[in-house]
Amino acid sequence: MPNSALSSSAILAAAGGSFLLDSRTPAEVFTPEDLTEEQHQIAATAAQFARDEVLPAADDIEAKKPGVLAALLRKAGELGLTSVDIPEEYGGIGLDKVSSTLISDHMSVLASFSTAFGAHIGIATLPLVWYGTPEQKQRYLPGLATAECIGAYGLSEASSGSDAMNIRARATLSEDGSHYTLNGEKMWITNCGIAGLYTVFAKIDGEKFSAFLIERDTPGLTVGAEEHKLGIRGSSTCALVLDGCKVPAANLLGEPGKGHHIAFNVLNMGRFKLGVACVGGARHALAEMIRYAKQRNAFGKPIAEFGLIQRKISAGATRLFAVESMAYRTAGMIDANLAQLSAEQAQDARQIQRRIEEYAVECSILKVYGSEMLTLVADELVATMGGYGYVEDYPAERFYRDARINRIFEGTNEINRLIITGWLMKRALSGELPLLGAIKSLMDEVTQPPSFDSAPDTGEPLAYEAAILAAIKKVALFAAGVASQRFMTALQDQQEVMADLADMIGQVYALESALVRARKLAASGKSSAEVAAAMTALLADESIGVVEQAARRVLAACGEGDMLRTQLAILRRLIRSTPTDTVALSRTVARHCIDAEKYPL
Repeated sequence: MPNSALSSSAILAAAGGSFLLDSRTPAEVFTPEDLTEEQHQIAATAAQFARDEVLPAADDIEAKKPGVLAALLRKAGELGLTSVDIPEEYGGIGLDKVSSTLISDHMSVLASFSTAFGAHIGIATLPLVWYGTPEQKQRYLPGLATAECIGAYGLSEASSGSDAMNIRARATLSEDGSHYTLNGEKMWITNCGIAGLYTVFAKIDGEKFSAFLIERDTPGLTVGAEEHKLGIRGSSTCALVLDGCKVPAANLLGEPGKGHHIAFNVLNMGRFKLGVACVGGARHALAEMIRYAKQRNAFGKPIAEFGLIQRKISAGATRLFAVESMAYRTAGMIDANLAQLSAEQAQDARQIQRRIEEYAVECSILKVYGSEMLTLVADELVATMGGYGYVEDYPAERFYRDARINRIFEGTNEINRLIITGWLMKRALSGELPLLGAIKSLMDEVTQPPSFDSAPDTGEPLAYEAAILAAIKKVALFAAGVASQRFMTALQDQQEVMADLADMIGQVYALESALVRARKLAASGKSSAEVAAAMTALLADESIGVVEQAARRVLAACGEGDMLRTQLAILRRLIRSTPTDTVALSRTVARHCIDAEKYPL
């Protein structure tokens, strides 16, 4: 059974997407403050490796000095950092998902390395963990666990990036059934130039979407030239050419025609880990921003003392707080769900995969929100450093270039926005999530929404922010109800509306994750409670603005005339609030960051 190190049995294995319908108490949600001593040690090991091994090699990695990246991955393997998600019987250490999250988080100080590391331990290894036969696992997983064999994942093609099911690569089974012959070309394959094992997708007889394990020295397999990229220049990205490539039939991964299950389910965890990597990257970039702001003097004082620089620092820290809170909350739910497996089920990798798949919508939210958070932090780092931020001698320029890819791979943010809304509506229609009932109840009562101009004194901290959270949940449900009534099953074709609904849903998950964490810190009496509360208040102010604008666009796309005016009036009543003093809040957050010389939590 997967090792679970949750510090509290109260952590709830909530249904995926249920955050939109239900409220959570701090005790039910895992946060970084719940880490065990063992998990703190794992985080420290990963952070030390990043500091002592990765950063000193940054120039060599970026220059693609031969052997450097692969050697670093093998060093990480010696510490067990590449085997955390591999079962012990196949050479791994099989830790809980919180521990796996910590490693991805604290290793992510250089995007080129974290891209290679994340691809190896995630999309290149998990297909085999979840879908491999015992023989396949025994043959390949021990080498992947130590990174003696580096993995790569070949799904995309020149004409089928986001449209993955439209691949052209073909596989034909030999007459004697001994092997498949593959023909086609794969594009943008991370780790392609240094990998020893590729998970490649092709259609058997042009129809059955399937996955194959292909070793590097297989005849007919050719690795293309390294791509020259805008960012993550130190990672290996090549094309993979299949020209009469003969693959043993025993290397078919999973069932013929079921490769889409492998591709899409593995990408859920890939999206999660990408969001986590954005946390680590942003934490590092924010520290660079604060250090420079404290050292750089203008008009007779450090620029860290200027309000607009403080606003940049606080904006980055606040968004980082939200993503970090979502990441560990999601990891905690996955672990809590896995802990419910019986001893027999825990030996079934498919059961484990299904428990993780439960949180597909949370993983997509984390990917979108996290990648856009890192983009903000990188941009504000360049702005803070001014001219120095624009030249290659300083790290800001690299952060800026590297950040862009995160909104493209593991499914573009546009695709993930469609997944968020589409996944929730699909679960609602199937009855797995009581979303339709909640929408109907809200539509029945919406003519008399509660006001939170003066939040009730419940005795709980952050009551006003909690009232804003309740309001934006109602607005998201209201907008979803209006859109569903207007377009019904054709809603999936209204991409702009789907994306706006996704943004509202993401704001709900982000604000609630921050709120429960801030309340947990307040109850603990820790000094960090003040900055957590200030960041949560800033998030609440931002969320209400984002949700209101998105809802207005949805309503305008769904109606006109008197109907639209009535719906807009309902929206105004739902969203009514008193403005928060964000200037004071921003200064509070910045002060904590500047005093700590880093992200303060």
